[in-house]
Amino acid sequence: MLKRVTHSFFILCLMISASAFARGLPELTDLIEQNSPAVVKINTVERTRATRGVPPQYQQDIPDIFRHLLEPRGRERRPVASMGSGFIISEDGYVVTNNHVVEGADQVVVTLTDRREYDAQVIGTDARSDLALLKIDADDLPTASWGNSEDLEVGEWVVAIGSPFGLDYSASAGIVSAMGRSIPNESRENYVPFIQTDVAINPGNSGGPLFNLKGEVVGINSQIYTRSGGSIGLSFAIPASLAQDVVAQLREKGRVDRGWLGVGIQDVDRNMAQAMGLSRPAGALVAQVETGTPAADAGILAGDIITRFDGERIMESGDLPHVVGQTRPGAEVPVDLMRKGKSVRVQVTVGALPGEEEPAQQASVNPSNDVGGRLGLVVEEIPAAVKQRWGVESGVLVKQVVPGKPGARAGLRSGDIVAQLGFDEVKDLDDFQRVAKELPGDELLPIRFFRGGQPTFRTIQIDE
Repeated sequence: MLKRVTHSFFILCLMISASAFARGLPELTDLIEQNSPAVVKINTVERTRATRGVPPQYQQDIPDIFRHLLEPRGRERRPVASMGSGFIISEDGYVVTNNHVVEGADQVVVTLTDRREYDAQVIGTDARSDLALLKIDADDLPTASWGNSEDLEVGEWVVAIGSPFGLDYSASAGIVSAMGRSIPNESRENYVPFIQTDVAINPGNSGGPLFNLKGEVVGINSQIYTRSGGSIGLSFAIPASLAQDVVAQLREKGRVDRGWLGVGIQDVDRNMAQAMGLSRPAGALVAQVETGTPAADAGILAGDIITRFDGERIMESGDLPHVVGQTRPGAEVPVDLMRKGKSVRVQVTVGALPGEEEPAQQASVNPSNDVGGRLGLVVEEIPAAVKQRWGVESGVLVKQVVPGKPGARAGLRSGDIVAQLGFDEVKDLDDFQRVAKELPGDELLPIRFFRGGQPTFRTIQIDE
């Protein structure tokens, strides 16, 4: 009798556990059924470019016996096809997808779930956010509704619908793994605070929607981290809050205007936080302020740490481009700073982000015989040619770094240009020698220098 009761109790416990487990998992069938019609498959065709022959100026150097091998063949050019996903946001045929899905395409075809196909017009693209807006000539189309990505929380269930590897309208589910991921693009810009998920996203899913459990679009699937070409549980989506603004601008004017400060920034580490008077590492350290920019006009200085921008807290340097980029040019906003251990607030009139900058040019270094001194740095005046190449107006050029000395421990190298020691600007060799002589010992101090044209902050400590 006791054995029978124990067995029944065990079965009851299993049933209760299974029921509780089932209640903990979301039911996704209705969500997928209701929202799949608004998801589209996008096929693109790009005609391959003509093969370029040898430039005329070099043809005379080629022996006649080999010349025919280097001449373009008369073969027919084959089109290159690719695919992605997207979703309809209006009944009259506006479709959102990724920029990289349609970039360079000569023909874009949108296919609906009922197999209707339409040639699409590219209304506008934005490489910085990897978004594109298309238009098809149709009416009374099923649509997907935007959700608020700001309400997403880590651990929340999300669903992706798209065409991975060309498999039409496949659904996959997972959770939000992290928010606000900064992933620089090929131009080393990071204007998108990506949503990280473990949803299975594969080639072909790009541009497809990421839904919350309410059936609202909270993200646009854009990138994956992979070693094999397939999903390994690291996928990234563009937040709906950013996408809505980009899409609205593309629809209105075919381009996107972004806010711009005109500063070079870097993260604040523990030593830098201590040197700058912060209780812990936080904010974006201003390594350079470009002349004539909104930041310069507002009085922001190299060495300032931006802790808030228009009320938004800046925890890491990557947070600043996100909030500045989403600010409309011309807006006047408050910026909170830490300057030499004190809190400062300035008002900035945000500018418009210009085009991509050219890579910084490298400079050659001329020798000198200066003494390393307390810092272990052999320095000289910056030659005029180097100033012109790097666009640096003041500082001293490092010729040699003495191993084991403070300069070496700070990470300086030959060819760097020292522009600030402690909280003092270094304009020339006299400034450097005076400031280096007055620096206190056994204290972490900031040092600012240029390397390869890029400004960098480190900390330096003189052992005395």
